[in-house]
Amino acid sequence: MAEREDVVLTRDVNVITVPDGNAGTLKQGSIVTIHQSLGNNYTVVTEYGQMVRIASEDADALGKEPHRLHTLVSETSAEAVEQNCWEVMKTIYDPEIPVNIVDLGLVYHCNVKPSETHTDQNDVHIIMTLTAPGCGMGPVIQSDVEKCIRALPGVGKVEVEVVLDPPWSRDMMSEVAQLQLGLY
Repeated sequence: MAEREDVVLTRDVNVITVPDGNAGTLKQGSIVTIHQSLGNNYTVVTEYGQMVRIASEDADALGKEPHRLHTLVSETSAEAVEQNCWEVMKTIYDPEIPVNIVDLGLVYHCNVKPSETHTDQNDVHIIMTLTAPGCGMGPVIQSDVEKCIRALPGVGKVEVEVVLDPPWSRDMMSEVAQLQLGLY
């Protein structure tokens, strides 16, 4: 994560407000401060103190290059697809916390099995949770997971299930995440 940087938007841009997850628009010429540029999106704070998320495909409005996802394994076996799923989920960040959802302990299960209908594809089922029930960004993060996994080679059907039991706790975070947040 880079130091915070003030930027003037070069065009109107669609945003998602944090933490409620509502869609909105910021106008060209608005001044924002980049709060987090990890993973596939940018979390910025507007000149009025509102935190919003800008998608990577709109990075040009910030004068930045879109983030590119790199597949580590080009094979399409179930094992290779599962490896790619875990790697791509590590590029998805909670917009308020500078830790990816895997290290946060939000992903409980990743099951990949060969598709019954397409011999060259695999079906993926993810079970994940949220840091808090009713989190407004939950559907946004769930959609991010589905979109990133669907873009992987060898992936057919994708189901991302959000569960609240067992509830998430700090103990589910990796040691790396706890160290990163100063909790260990």
